Amino acid sequence: MKTMRFWILFCSVFYGLSYQAQDSTLGSWNILHMDVKFNDNWSMFVEGQIRSLRFYDHFHYYEYKGALVYDLQENSTLALGFGQYRTYSEGGTFVEPIRSDELRLWPQFTLNQKIKRLKIEHRYRAEFRFTNNGYRNRFRLRFGVSHPLLEKHIKSGKLSIRANNELFFTNRAPYFERNRSQIHFAYQLNSSIEFQLGYLHQFDYQIVDETGRDFLVVGFFYKLDWKQEK
Repeated sequence: MKTMRFWILFCSVFYGLSYQAQDSTLGSWNILHMDVKFNDNWSMFVEGQIRSLRFYDHFHYYEYKGALVYDLQENSTLALGFGQYRTYSEGGTFVEPIRSDELRLWPQFTLNQKIKRLKIEHRYRAEFRFTNNGYRNRFRLRFGVSHPLLEKHIKSGKLSIRANNELFFTNRAPYFERNRSQIHFAYQLNSSIEFQLGYLHQFDYQIVDETGRDFLVVGFFYKLDWKQEK
């Protein structure tokens, strides 16, 4: 019954936003993510994203990336990631010429805290960007919170609400590049599968690597414990 109620809620919100987006500039932001845990310290993830400037129309951006992750302690991790990021011109689906074609290497540090039922995340990432417009650096700071709904813990078959805000900086004037805010619901079906549905807003300061202001975010996340499977 809980799973059925979740899908009713998910479909109601999705189609409600779809109806509201028919005459607006709400885009879509779609995520497919997989985590693989090798042992108590080492894991990796791979992820693909595809985005559109209108509601599942005018697709203009995709990325695919992966990272190797090391758990320093119970509440902190180090990661090293690599990926490709490509932005097309506006006006349709994957319209050429390509505005930005980029290979990116990024080290990352994440710190998690808990205050009773509230989970707090601090994420720090440096990006070394090799683009068709030249080499660039960028630095990202993200602060996020997560809170379970109706239950004391986020666990199998449970719903939570999450919010985060991320700042983007460079080492060139005017230094500030972007602000990205997001709020979403996450439903953990079991220990391996999670669905996310939310809203994302971003403000850009004269950059070309990703356009758009408001997005409906739909995500599917899968976790595989290699040690447990073996």
